[in-house]
Amino acid sequence: MEQLSGQDASFVYLETPTTPMHIGSVGIYDPSTAPGGFVRFKDILAHIESRLDKARSFRQKLVRVPFDLDHPYWIDDPDFDLEYHVRHIALPKPGDWRQLCIQVARLHARGMDMNKPLWEFNIVEGLDNIEGLPPGCFALVAKVHHAAIDGMSGVELSAAVHDIEPKPVERVAKPKWKGESEPAVTEMLMRTWMNSITQPVRFAKTLAQTVPGAARLISQVAGGDVSLKGAKMAPQTLLNGKVSSHRVWDGAIFQLADIRAIKDRVEGATVNDVILTIIGGGLRKYLGTRKNLPKESLVAMAPISVRAEGEKEALGNLVSAMLVQLGTDIEDPMERLRTVRDTTVNSKAMTNAVGARTLTDYSQFLPSALAGLAARLYSRLGAANLHSPVFNVVATNVPGPRVPLYFAGAKMVRMMGTGPIFDGMGMINAIYSYGPEIAIAFTSDRAMIPDPANYAQALRDSFEELLHAKAPEGKAAVAPAKAAKAAAKGKPEAAKAEQKNKAKKKG
Repeated sequence: MEQLSGQDASFVYLETPTTPMHIGSVGIYDPSTAPGGFVRFKDILAHIESRLDKARSFRQKLVRVPFDLDHPYWIDDPDFDLEYHVRHIALPKPGDWRQLCIQVARLHARGMDMNKPLWEFNIVEGLDNIEGLPPGCFALVAKVHHAAIDGMSGVELSAAVHDIEPKPVERVAKPKWKGESEPAVTEMLMRTWMNSITQPVRFAKTLAQTVPGAARLISQVAGGDVSLKGAKMAPQTLLNGKVSSHRVWDGAIFQLADIRAIKDRVEGATVNDVILTIIGGGLRKYLGTRKNLPKESLVAMAPISVRAEGEKEALGNLVSAMLVQLGTDIEDPMERLRTVRDTTVNSKAMTNAVGARTLTDYSQFLPSALAGLAARLYSRLGAANLHSPVFNVVATNVPGPRVPLYFAGAKMVRMMGTGPIFDGMGMINAIYSYGPEIAIAFTSDRAMIPDPANYAQALRDSFEELLHAKAPEGKAAVAPAKAAKAAAKGKPEAAKAEQKNKAKKKG
């Protein structure tokens, strides 16, 4: 039995009938690479069954403390049923991209049974009329509750069911599964009491770690290394009200080589900066056509993994976040890229000054009973419509493999992501890279984005503008030196590398 962290538990408390808090992916596979040239549903079941021991979240379910007096626990489900979690459907003819997007949105809109292991795999066949895909492809639409994984640990879950070569399906003897009995109420209440005793000590420790970080931040702001100029509430848009129970999903595919060519034209820019700039341009175009583009720049929240090397297989979430100005108020695409680059450098410097891991530690002290009640009241009262948002959208980047992956022998030909939205934040952009491609897929509310294909096209148009924009005259723009130095503070390796570069230049 393992207790959820405060950050993991927060996704349980945020769950309402209109805001299911799961993340997921849409993988598309070519079965012609499998032994025999096809994959049957029973092959998929056998394949997943043979991999269940490779990821703990497959067979673990939640047990909540009475009255939510403390954070829930994970236990091994004694009644685990694989066929409940793996479903099989097909698109009607003609089986085109729009039909797949609608089906993914419907699957994603549906919450999961919180009394069972929190994941679903939906096999979708009938993808017969999608441009760029081989005939006979099928999709795997995966859903996993955010309480169980973040983007990086989700990569480990994906690795459990994929191979790097088209292996035949392994059929193993069905082992007898033994789960855990649900803990007695008295045991959970005793654990809650013990946690309450140690809580002040843990809070004092976290506070002690925060003080030096706060001092560093104040020092860097005073010295001009870090700017607080953009530290303000985000503008109100049609994406930032109360969400409904309906979803839309779509996306756009780009070549990673093109994205890298764009980032090389602005010194200090990264692939992630270019993607954020494309999203900024897409939002500018789309909201402009809807007569809803604010004068101020929209703000994206970008999760940052604080998962250490030895924690890759750990359950739950180990993430912090930074806020980035998307430059939606800037018409010139290259100027927008420079602005995004500057704000990401500055935001990373602020996060590093305080300590990204320290910031996540405070979630452990979230009042469990009050958190769930607050989330339900916030949704019921429509409070998201009454105040300015902290950020407008989420942009989360999940790096994928450069080598082909295979599922039950079928080669993955495309990978895209899905994510949760909630009151006050009605769009999440999931960035997935796989092989030579990088995809921006978005999940939104159907009432907010009734025409998802138009936003997908706006992303493609934004990319084309960046790709064909004139490079800055003369030397490429230089990243802000002070902010870059501030970002390196607290990172001995980065600081040493900077000193070596300086020494080489002097020599």
